[in-house]
Amino acid sequence: MIEVRNVWKKYGDQVVLERLNLSIAEGEFCSMVGASGCGKSTFLRLLLGQEQATRGEILLDGKPLPAEPDEHRGVVFQRYSVFEHLSVVRNVLLGLELPQAKFTGRLFGARRRAARDEAVAMLERVGLGTALDKYPQQLSGGMQQRLAIAQALVMKPRVLLLDEPFGALDPGIRRDMHELLLGLWRESNLTIFMVTHDLKEGFTLGSRVLVFDKVRVDPQAPGAYGARITYNIPLDHSRDSASSIHAAQAAVEGAARADVIPV
Repeated sequence: MIEVRNVWKKYGDQVVLERLNLSIAEGEFCSMVGASGCGKSTFLRLLLGQEQATRGEILLDGKPLPAEPDEHRGVVFQRYSVFEHLSVVRNVLLGLELPQAKFTGRLFGARRRAARDEAVAMLERVGLGTALDKYPQQLSGGMQQRLAIAQALVMKPRVLLLDEPFGALDPGIRRDMHELLLGLWRESNLTIFMVTHDLKEGFTLGSRVLVFDKVRVDPQAPGAYGARITYNIPLDHSRDSASSIHAAQAAVEGAARADVIPV
């Protein structure tokens, strides 16, 4: 589904990413881990179309990825990217209204009722069916992140991009969000890319783990080389198995002890 061919990204003289080559099938869940500043979020922005590669290309279904964000790529950030002045249901309904009502920004009559029903159904799926008329400031952090996920998924994207979506949440709430995300992933054919600094989270959720690292360092020219995908680790464990977290832990511990996993 997605092909990344010899992608480089530079900002001026600073090389952030170099020689990225990757092939991802539809429906995969790719966790992206690595040290801060090694280009994970930059790569996510390239996938979103928010930024363009300096060299190389990214293909979607064999065609160049659109140069601007579109409805096929949903995104959820670490900070709750919701509209504070709109109710919960209006936050989700807005995404359905704007593409269909280009001049007024609103739908009317039967079209509006159908769109609202769709928004309500999505909110019920993420556990916000009883909070339709509340405003974001009345919600907890976990509920606001559920709202942000509903905003992204109601547009039926093919690719969901997550930039540390659970980083600001307490551990208990994060576990609930993990279950929610895996449930939504199982129900759909979404392809997911998630940036996380939590290695355990990356191995627990992902069907593939991409490790970013800067393998070449020149003290005299620290910006000369960029980060690469040093490990590309497929995880062969069932999302429905209660032992999946133990398999993930064993995999990451083994990778840490023996640096023998093929790139």
